Formats: sequence, structure tokens, C-alpha cells
Amino acid sequence: MKKIYLILTVFGFVLPNIYVFKVTVESGNVLLYGDLLSTFNSMFYNDITSAFSFDLLFTVFVFMVWSHREAKKVKIKYCWIIWMLTFLFGLAGGFPLFLYLREKKIEKDMES
Repeated sequence: MKKIYLILTVFGFVLPNIYVFKVTVESGNVLLYGDLLSTFNSMFYNDITSAFSFDLLFTVFVFMVWSHREAKKVKIKYCWIIWMLTFLFGLAGGFPLFLYLREKKIEKDMES
């Protein structure tokens, strides 16, 4: 599973950020943080985008709570780096990265 998580991490960071790069080039809204008002207006433009945005934001919150607990349990150091990458580039890359590091740590601990 470790290799699958690593592959999913790469895809999770690259695929969504193709669109982020496109918006950055077209509007100058770097990583969608350059113009936060525009980003939030787009995220909540209508009921459909609002539904997806709330779903994603809630899922990110749940991931933060779960990964904090899991990182303590499995003793993964520097979990904050994964959170930072998640906030910068998205959950699609941050979540499988956490799972990869978790599997790697569990595997290492089983060998010891």
C-alpha cells in the first residue's frame, strides 16, 4: 500500500493544481491566496459550489483532527508539515502523503 499512497500523493498534488496554476497565470491569484476575496467568492458562487466547498472544508477539518491523533499514536514527527502542504496545495495530496508516512512508520516499527 505504501507505493500506492505515494503514487496517489503525486497525482493528488499535481492534478488539482493544474487548475490552480491556470488560475494563477490567468488572474495573478497565486495559489488562490493572492486574492482571498475572489477565491472565497468563487468557492461560494452558488449553491453547488457552496456544497462542494463546505464538504471539502469540513473534510479538511476532520483530517486535521484524525491525523493529529493518529500522528501521536503512531509517533509521526512533523505532522504540521503535512498540514501546511494540505493548506497550500490541497487535501488530495496531503491525505495520501499522511497515509504514506503512516505506513512507512508502521513498517519501520514492525522491523525493529
